[in-house]
Amino acid sequence: MSKWYLYGIALVAGVANAIEPGQNATLAKVTGQPMLAGLFCFGLAIACFLAAMVVARLRGRTRAEAATPVPWWAWPGGILGAAVVLAQLYISEKVGAAPFLGCVITAGVVGSIILDHHGLVGFARHRAGRWRILGGALMVAGVALVAAF
Repeated sequence: MSKWYLYGIALVAGVANAIEPGQNATLAKVTGQPMLAGLFCFGLAIACFLAAMVVARLRGRTRAEAATPVPWWAWPGGILGAAVVLAQLYISEKVGAAPFLGCVITAGVVGSIILDHHGLVGFARHRAGRWRILGGALMVAGVALVAAF
């Protein structure tokens, strides 16, 4: 079965990722309360997850024993998500949408090339060949152009 539709969903997520910093920064600016704006964003995200769980009928409780084989580094992912939202709240408006998102996406791609190459944090190994490295370098050059002009 083809998985091309997944790229479409990823593209929609990318557009949402471009819109979200502006929404969060505006909420922080207008309310004058960046941390409260961040809490609201996370509260709304939790409500969306709960609604999705109801729709998907995934309301079952997980036994505590099921969590024991989870590696330690898998648990603090929410901290990284909070760091992204804090950056949106405090930085995106100051540097602009394109440079901010360009830096976020480019750092994510370059970091992902490294994670894939070494098979870290649960990802399968994918060698960082010359084309992947060239793609990452072109992204760095592209975000430098976007930020400079």
